[in-house]
Amino acid sequence: MQIRSLTPEDASAFQALRLRGLQECPMAFASSFEEEFATPIVEIERRLLPKPEAAIFGAFEDQTLLALVGIRREGMVKLAHKAFVWGMYVAPEARGRGVGAELLKYALAYAGTTLRVRQVNLGVNTRNTAAVALYRKLGFTEFGLEREFLQVNGDLHDEYQMVCRVSSPA
Repeated sequence: MQIRSLTPEDASAFQALRLRGLQECPMAFASSFEEEFATPIVEIERRLLPKPEAAIFGAFEDQTLLALVGIRREGMVKLAHKAFVWGMYVAPEARGRGVGAELLKYALAYAGTTLRVRQVNLGVNTRNTAAVALYRKLGFTEFGLEREFLQVNGDLHDEYQMVCRVSSPA
């Protein structure tokens, strides 16, 4: 398995896997398939350009993109000691093999060393027990609960707010 930052050259693979996740797990994302499926590939390429405050990482096996995670440092000066994880998705065929854990560890290391933050936050649907277990295993703890944060087909979902402390160079 290879983990690396995605680049504009990965736009088609990124979009395909992202749309697959939005269809398969609509309760895991604030975005919807319907909102994202028509996004032009040039826009996806733009989103994948390198940025000093953010990255999107992918896990590849034999040149096939199997998992995604985005991380972004907060933009305001008083909040810049924090980053947040977004868009985590592991294809079903890669689950249970440690791919998600390795990808998230990579993102957390990047947060501490490159983004130089002290903590990483994320939100996760309380019903997504596999994701909650993974985040806890990697050191995330709950600090809040947002009731009815998401509505999918009339069904309301709650979200845990979680935090993980990371080491950054002095």
